[in-house]
Amino acid sequence: MTARAEKPAIKLYNTLSRKKEDFQPIDETNVRMYVCGPTVYDTAHIGNARPAVVFDTLFRLLRHVYGEQGVTYVRNITDVDDKINIRAAERGISIRELTEETTAIYHADMDALGVLRPNVEPRATEHIDEMLAMIGTLIEKGHAYAAEGHVLFAVDSMADYGQLSGRSVDDMIAGARVEVAPYKRNPMDFVLWKPSKENEPSWESPWGAGRPGWHIECSAMSEKHLGKVFDIHGGGIDLTFPHHENEIAQSRCAHGNDAMANIWMHNGFVQVEGEKMSKSLGNFITAHELIEQWPGEAIRLALMTTHYTKPFNWTQDGVREAKKILDQWYAVTAEVEASVPSPEVVAALADDLNTPKAIAELHGLRGKASQGDQEAAASLKAGLQQLLGLLHQDPQDWANWRSADQGDVDAAAIQALVDERLDARNNKDFAKSDELRDKLAAMGVALKDSKNKETGAFETSWSLES
Repeated sequence: MTARAEKPAIKLYNTLSRKKEDFQPIDETNVRMYVCGPTVYDTAHIGNARPAVVFDTLFRLLRHVYGEQGVTYVRNITDVDDKINIRAAERGISIRELTEETTAIYHADMDALGVLRPNVEPRATEHIDEMLAMIGTLIEKGHAYAAEGHVLFAVDSMADYGQLSGRSVDDMIAGARVEVAPYKRNPMDFVLWKPSKENEPSWESPWGAGRPGWHIECSAMSEKHLGKVFDIHGGGIDLTFPHHENEIAQSRCAHGNDAMANIWMHNGFVQVEGEKMSKSLGNFITAHELIEQWPGEAIRLALMTTHYTKPFNWTQDGVREAKKILDQWYAVTAEVEASVPSPEVVAALADDLNTPKAIAELHGLRGKASQGDQEAAASLKAGLQQLLGLLHQDPQDWANWRSADQGDVDAAAIQALVDERLDARNNKDFAKSDELRDKLAAMGVALKDSKNKETGAFETSWSLES
């Protein structure tokens, strides 16, 4: 009987404990993860795309370790929100029309970035009953109160409120822009339910017709699909407070548990060309716009070149370099079938999703593959496809891609580089040969090497589709 291979040890940085921890799922047959998804009032910007790619990569790693059937990934759609109401009114369309249109665009954009669909994608508007039930429980337990058609969570009813963000309630009041309202007992109390204005979505409740607050949505949806306590909760660092802090408060107080999720993960902010992204600076970039300019896989790889916990600086040079790297990877794996990812790549990702280290390991495999190591090429392809969500296009289709500003390529110049590389290879100057191969791959040149049976020398043909 063949011994069962041990699962690689996964370590993840837990925002709650502020340290890297060994990941031990509650149930190894059903690893459960929840990630806050989009509020569908507009197309996703590059900052929204980062968590989608980060947690998709984690999803892929978990499936690799625990099996495709052993992971449940939930990423929600927020389709009831003030921003949605405002945008629909501005455009003169129904809220339903806006949310359906924006959700479809989000799906198409994430598909282009190689982001797998989650196992469950709950919509807030389909879970109102669950929200009402949780709000009722919080009132019964003394953690919430009704006032003037609103229901508010009583922050001072939770002794350790603020653990996730690491701030005291006094510090939060001093540093936060909280809504001042006469019906609040404490300025930090937050809304669970509120009255709807005319032409806004509205549902009947024991406290009057209205709609849910933002935070209660994720608490209710995660409980329904993952249980009262689950393994991982993720999102952007901007959600740490107040959204995730308030999710923890609602869920723990409603269920009487010490935890909502055992590990909380947050990706860092995104800058554009070294500056904070904002519409006022004219550097606000949507994923949809970028996908029209670059292959989705190049955008995805660029996002993975920085560790997820660190701030990421989006640059045109960065995505251009990512495209060149993919050119090389496509070229050296075009003729092989994927095998299994190398243990070194798996280990890098298992170490708190260290994508820069994983990419470095893949570069090492690419170097071996470019010297004719077919086993390395097959492992390279497996790691890229199965774990990093890359190399899923037809190699020729990839080679045919041209950016809008890419001019015609000089065939004579290409041939000169091909000849120079061939001389280097025949003279066993492999470093120079690899350098020239990479340069040609970045130009979209597909090389095919063969060996002359009579002379023993290598020969090379090349192709380039315009």
